[in-house]
Amino acid sequence: MATANSDQAQVAPQSTLDERVDALLVGAIDMHCHSGPSVMPRMIDHIEALQEASDARMRALLFKDHFYSATPITALLSSHYAHLDVTMLSGVPLNDTSGGLNPYAVDHGLKLGAKLVWMPTFSAANHIRQNRHGELLPTSVRMRRPKMLTVVDEDGRLKDEVKEILDQIAEFDAVLSAGHLHISEIWPLFEEAQKRGVKRRLVQHPTYTIGATYDDIAELTRTGAFIEHSLCMFIPGSRFQYYPHEELRDVINAGGTEQTILGSDLGQVNNPTPVTGFRSVIRLCIDLGFDDDAIRRLVGGNAARLIGLPDEKAPAAFE
Repeated sequence: MATANSDQAQVAPQSTLDERVDALLVGAIDMHCHSGPSVMPRMIDHIEALQEASDARMRALLFKDHFYSATPITALLSSHYAHLDVTMLSGVPLNDTSGGLNPYAVDHGLKLGAKLVWMPTFSAANHIRQNRHGELLPTSVRMRRPKMLTVVDEDGRLKDEVKEILDQIAEFDAVLSAGHLHISEIWPLFEEAQKRGVKRRLVQHPTYTIGATYDDIAELTRTGAFIEHSLCMFIPGSRFQYYPHEELRDVINAGGTEQTILGSDLGQVNNPTPVTGFRSVIRLCIDLGFDDDAIRRLVGGNAARLIGLPDEKAPAAFE
């Protein structure tokens, strides 16, 4: 028969693990928060996501919607919720609802404070081809079918309007995200971006839709790009868990812990909240053998470097 002391001994390790996870969550940054309002079904809105992040003492949230720029919203929330001590960020998605590859949308967004420009996501020709057998993006109401956008012409050369957008991104020292382009489009895009002075480059969920190999990931990080993996594709309890847990270790190692970011890609109905997702992926990283310093880089430090947030002293190591 177990004694009270032995029961406490069995509970203590889990309690200690929870405290360790909470400590590692302090200062985390979610570069991929899908809160609402949105025409896509969301289970959490921007203010609720902000409050949840503040309660967990996260450092920043980047709101992403495929259909509109949340930059005006982040500007509004920043003026009214500064006391929650969470930096709010957003960017410009270059899909049909923003006019596609539209330098006017980029000009407006960057001058309003956007920190990132996404190349086409749901309007990308690659995204549409990859999802040709199913619904492109589940929305609460039927939307017009997107056009098939690509950044290269029929000869494989980068389009002039894309070059103009790259110059705008370079001028504001913003982040260039490859969106849902195919890896074959990302190479010429990033090569031209470097020539034009774009210092901050990001590829999101490279093994999902993008078609990148581990060798591609390694080469991208060698050239200075950051790789973001959607943690919702690896954690238990997510309806988007497409990959086995162990694969997270492999994709992180492919790019290295200095250039890899974990973003939630959460906010949808019937899924964990972004903060719950972060707690799950931190536990998973611990199980996979990553030390605390590496985990802090993956969930916050690398994102801060990419987005250009000032250096912040890391919390004391958990003991």
